Amino acid sequence: MNKKEGADFFNRELSWLEFNERVLEEAHDKTNPLMERLKFLAITASNLDEFFMVRVSVIWEQSFAGAGQDAAGYTPLRLLSAIGARAHEMSLKQYDCFNRSLLPAMKREGIHFLNYGSLDEYQRLYVNSYYDRIVYPVLTPMAIDRLRPFPVLNNKTINIFIELESEAEDGQPMFAVAQVPTILPRLLELTSEKEGHFFILLEDIMLEHLGGLFPGHNVLRSSLLRVTRNSDLAIDDEDVDDMRHFMELSIKKRRKGDPVRLEITDGFGDQALAFLTKSLELETDEVYKVEGPLDLSAFMVFLDSSGFARLRNKPLPPGKHEAFVECGSIFEAIRERDVLVHHPYMSFDCVVDFVREAAADPDVLAIKQTLYRVSGESPVLDALIQAADGGKQVTVLVELRARFDEENNINWAKKLEQSGCHVVYGLTGLKTHCKICLVVRREEDGIRRYVHLGTGNYNEKTAKIYTDTGYFTCKETFGQDCSVLFNVLTGYSKNTDWQKISVAPVTLRQTFARLIESEAANAREGKPASITAKMNSLSDVEIIRALYDASRAGVKINLLVRGICCLKAGIPGLSENIEVSSIVDRFLEHDRIYIFENGGSKRVYLSSADWMPRNLERRVEILFPIEDADLKNDLIEYLEISLSDNVKRRVQRPDGTYAKQTARGRGKIRAQHEFYERVNEKYGNAREKKRRSVFEN
Repeated sequence: MNKKEGADFFNRELSWLEFNERVLEEAHDKTNPLMERLKFLAITASNLDEFFMVRVSVIWEQSFAGAGQDAAGYTPLRLLSAIGARAHEMSLKQYDCFNRSLLPAMKREGIHFLNYGSLDEYQRLYVNSYYDRIVYPVLTPMAIDRLRPFPVLNNKTINIFIELESEAEDGQPMFAVAQVPTILPRLLELTSEKEGHFFILLEDIMLEHLGGLFPGHNVLRSSLLRVTRNSDLAIDDEDVDDMRHFMELSIKKRRKGDPVRLEITDGFGDQALAFLTKSLELETDEVYKVEGPLDLSAFMVFLDSSGFARLRNKPLPPGKHEAFVECGSIFEAIRERDVLVHHPYMSFDCVVDFVREAAADPDVLAIKQTLYRVSGESPVLDALIQAADGGKQVTVLVELRARFDEENNINWAKKLEQSGCHVVYGLTGLKTHCKICLVVRREEDGIRRYVHLGTGNYNEKTAKIYTDTGYFTCKETFGQDCSVLFNVLTGYSKNTDWQKISVAPVTLRQTFARLIESEAANAREGKPASITAKMNSLSDVEIIRALYDASRAGVKINLLVRGICCLKAGIPGLSENIEVSSIVDRFLEHDRIYIFENGGSKRVYLSSADWMPRNLERRVEILFPIEDADLKNDLIEYLEISLSDNVKRRVQRPDGTYAKQTARGRGKIRAQHEFYERVNEKYGNAREKKRRSVFEN
């Protein structure tokens, strides 16, 4: 790779850190309600944990393997250095936001975080009693000496590192560790004669009572630490005989992977810190000293706490698609017309009802569904179990390797199998990420297949906070394609002759390449040519090169990319016709929509896939067309609204940072609120129309 080529791309990991920076900006934004700002800060902390556990761990492994430069020109070691510098800067910003902005704002709202020394007499008595009754019995202090080596500190747990006065002649300090119990609440609420809410952290209670853990010893100093470990499950499933059993064993190992980051609070002596880093085999630049409580993601608990509603966003109850307003049967509604639903603006109940009705309908013969991430108490899976109990043929493809949802998926797989469902774990070497539910129903004119295809998971909880689009149809071509795909996933079928859908890793890359090249050809011939695409991430080098070629040909390209974007927009001679923007708002932008001008007759697609190598090469994904004129216009309008956002949309700069758009004399447009209002208006109109129809009849 030459030097110029490396200059044409942003590095994936550094681009992701820029995304987390955009989330952090929302924590600073005082136009957001206070608890929403705290939520955004907690999200940045959780995001950074996962980034270190997975991405940083992978880069370390690449460095050990002697990997060369990436498309952006970074070697693994150079990239690790750049990530470290950026992550240290981000950590400082996180705690600056917490200490200087959020804590004072919470105090003004009557929310106080106390240390032991600031407790009144009654609170101190209560805390002491709580420690003696609840905390002390579960603690296990661990001394460190020749007979008791340095303990394995579980991933992301908070621990107290204690230095005790030496009893040895050489004066060498004595060290010990005590884990803050994860089984107990991190925040303890206290009563007070004063008005407001008062809390103390569990570790602060423990720090005050350390002497009782080491009777007869003098505690010299103590501090808090938290280790982040490699949690990437590297799986070669060609060598795995029993995937479910293998995943169960792998999940247990995750807590004890190699350390990749150490967070500490003030109080470590030089000797203690040197001992700690040596024991964990970490370098000094992998140590993050923070001024405040470790693990800011713990403050997410306030989002579900009662009493703070006035400090959160006002609820936006989802509407109901007009096709499903007081409909007698969801199958009848789908027979009348194809239906497009937008979550969370429209209720996810229609998807749950689709599966529930199929489970209860005596004319339904079979249900086939893919599952990537589901909730712990999933009504969709309950309905599938009910269907199997009722004698229907139910086939469920459960992806056991959905990162950090592996354990939940294993538990559901067991329940499904026990109920009589046919459970399949996918194809060797590929994660199944597509979102399909196929219902086979016996009707008067023969067998009819009903299909739901989506951009997001069958998870009713995330459907309330993720923006996703779903499509219901009973068109025979879609039903046939989905049947063929399930046969590929569950059997030995090699049929790839699909009529409507494109499937990764077989045809999807070629389909995208052909669509992009077609726009470039149209531009060269003077025909209308544009690409508008919305996705989570863009990192595939081949796709980016194709977009650069299209830009040079004159294709106008608007990309809405929530997170990672390795493409550089607005570079003369390379990408001057490309604009990249990103929306970070109360809902997580998650749907994948691809629109190609096609000489004036737009082609509109939905997909489960981002433009990333993993989606195009290492996962089973689908791309499907939306052909109904009204539904196409719906999606075109949806992206137009998103691109007009001048409140929460940020546009990529040449250096890879992002800048918010301003109204500049125009009215403010906040895309998520705008789209919610439009959906709500349609919902209200649909209900009113239904009432008039009933009255007139």
